This record gives sequence, structure tokens and C-alpha cells, in this order.
Amino acid sequence: MRHALLTLLVLLLALPAWAQRDFSQVEIQTIPVSENLYMLVGAGGNIGVSVGDDGAFVIDDQYAPLTDKIVAAIGALTDQPIRFVVNTHWHGDHTGGNENMGARGAIIVAHENVRARMSEEQFLEVFNDRVPPAPPGALPIVTFSDMVTFHWNGDDIEVFHVDPAHTDGDAIIYFPKANAVHMGDTYFNGFYPFIDASTGGSIDGVIEAADIVLDMVDDETKIIPGHGPLSNKAELQAYRDLLDNVRSRMQMLLEEGMTRDEVIATKPTADLDAAWGGGFMQPDVWVGIVFDSMQDE
Repeated sequence: MRHALLTLLVLLLALPAWAQRDFSQVEIQTIPVSENLYMLVGAGGNIGVSVGDDGAFVIDDQYAPLTDKIVAAIGALTDQPIRFVVNTHWHGDHTGGNENMGARGAIIVAHENVRARMSEEQFLEVFNDRVPPAPPGALPIVTFSDMVTFHWNGDDIEVFHVDPAHTDGDAIIYFPKANAVHMGDTYFNGFYPFIDASTGGSIDGVIEAADIVLDMVDDETKIIPGHGPLSNKAELQAYRDLLDNVRSRMQMLLEEGMTRDEVIATKPTADLDAAWGGGFMQPDVWVGIVFDSMQDE
């Protein structure tokens, strides 16, 4: 079981995995978020789509073999072209369609660390997996360091970087007029998140990202997570409290001088696993990832 889950996560993250998966049965589901904002669910990270007279503004693009299906789903919402694709981070289940989208005329935008990561081979230590550089056409052609604002489709869309959280290149996208946020993989709704310590991620950063968004939103805000169903402030607060709880437990074990294997053996999340361990991140694997991220702090 553990091997199967590890294999699944590697397939979700690694660019070469495209050829190893059967995408023929994947259907793209369109979920309304606000009047002109939607969440698309397929295989990989959740996609955000703003539509209007200015053109489609897209957040993440899943895997290359799904581009035609994704474009068709967007085409059912608007007859305007896809003008921008913003990547929330570098992982292949969020950037795999970049090259195809760029070839169709979209401008790819991301934090500068995303372009840097995609330009070179990456090594995901926890999975012992090497991810090759992305082809040049897949790289973001517009990058930013702190934030950039798109005055687009009647909204002032704020795209801002948070300190290393899921990775070192995370971006959160805020739609103030639509009262909505896309959090990328800083938020996995309803289950344990993957924290990519190999490329700068840390549990402290994920908690901080949640705190930033919680301070921005109200009870009516719609929150698009990187993975999981469309969410809200109360669910994000529960996720943030879970992470803080687990971090406190882990800190006590670290202060006792326990090794990684010893920490995992204590099963520090056993009472939480029924509620939060139903995603692709097996509890023992996740505990090890949190341990690794705290060692690097």
C-alpha cells in the first residue's frame, strides 16, 4: 500500500509521468465560484478560470495530455482566448500544460523561483525521484519577485508570493471583487498536504500562508485549494489548526532527540488520521515529510 501511494504521488508531481498515465478517461468538471470565476477539476491541481471581455485568465494547467479537454471546458465558458496562465508553483500537475498553452498564445506567468526550478533538474528526496528540466516552451516568460496585479475582467487580481511553504515559489491569487482566493498547494482541503522540503517547503511556511489568507478573507469568501473541493474560511481555519497541532507534537518529539524513524514509529497523528489521512499522502509518509521540513528550518 505504501509503495502504491508513493508511486501515485510521484506520478502527480513528475513531468515524465505524463507518458505513464492514462488520461483518456479523465473528465474536466466545471464548478462555479462567482459570477465570472470557475474552478476546473480534472487530474492534478485545481484550475482557476476568470472569464470576461478581456479574455480568459487561467491559474495552473494540469498535465499536457489534458490541454484539449481543459481548453474545451474553458471554451464552454467564454468565446474569448486564453490570454494568461499563472502557475502557483513548479510541480508538473500544475505546469504540465504550459507548453501547450503557450503555443496557443497564452502568456505564462509565475514567481521567479518557478522558472528557476523548471529550468533545471529537480530532485524530490522523499520519493528518490529526479524531475528533468521542462522544455523551453513550458517556462514562464513573465516572472515576479513579490507580487503583480492584473486589472482584468473587471477585477484587480493580486498575485503574490508567500515565503517558502509548499515550495519556495508559491503564489496565491486573490480576486477582491469576486471575493475569492486560489491558494495553490499551500492548501489541501480535507487531507494531509504534501510539503516539498526538497525545494524549500516547510510546515511553518504553510501555516503562515494560511494565516495570511485567513486575515484577508471573510465568511463569504470562496477558496480554491490546490487539491480538494471548493472551500471557505472555516475549512481553511480547520486546516491551519491541524497543521499547528501536528507541528507542536512534532516539535516535542524533536526536542526529545528522536530520529526520523523513531518519530514515525510513535505515530504522532494516529488520532487525526481518520479525518485527515484519506488523501494520497499516507500518514507515515507525511509525518516523515513534516520531520524533514522542520529539520531544515
